[in-house]
Amino acid sequence: MLTYLIYIAILLIVPFWAQSKVKSTYKKYSQVMNANMVTGAQVARKILDDNGLYHVRIEEVNGMLSDHYDPRSKVVRLSSNNYHGYSAAAAAIAAHEVGHAIQDAESYAFLRFRHALVPIAGLGDKMSFIFIIGGIVLNAMGLVLVGVIFMSFAVLFQLVTLPVEFDASNRAMTQLVSSGIIRNDEERQTKKVLNAAALTYVAAALVAVAELIRFASIFLLANDD
Repeated sequence: MLTYLIYIAILLIVPFWAQSKVKSTYKKYSQVMNANMVTGAQVARKILDDNGLYHVRIEEVNGMLSDHYDPRSKVVRLSSNNYHGYSAAAAAIAAHEVGHAIQDAESYAFLRFRHALVPIAGLGDKMSFIFIIGGIVLNAMGLVLVGVIFMSFAVLFQLVTLPVEFDASNRAMTQLVSSGIIRNDEERQTKKVLNAAALTYVAAALVAVAELIRFASIFLLANDD
């Protein structure tokens, strides 16, 4: 019973808490202006140029916290609030996404590995539950095993994402400080924004691992019987 409650807590409470933390932290620091009064787009452009990434473009996209780096198009895409905003949050998030562009330019190993996992992880995410539920309903443990294997690739993708995101945040802090975009007294609030954003990836990884353990246990217990 206790194990089941822990599983439910990880599945439901942890992601909700992480999302709430991100939203509250972003809301707080999106109202705090950065000392140099530069927009997120300006922050991104300066860091890109400082690292010789003149070919990487910056685009505005709709949505809240829809910011991302597109390695195929070599584009840093920033949500409207962060693209135009002068806040501490906008600067932190823009620098984080540029951190991914720097990873891409340097062929960062974990980023390359994550890119290689995308096709099979996407397939695993779509197909795993079909095989697992079908196997349980039909009492065909072979199908459950196939589903667990598919799921393991999706989980691996989530785990590999963690070092990629943490490294991008570390690069963001280094670039923001070395370029003089933020002052010493702004480092603490920048770290809070970056750490809050990282929680969503940690929560996603915990949920993925919990799901894999649950269904792997179903398969193992069925075989023991």
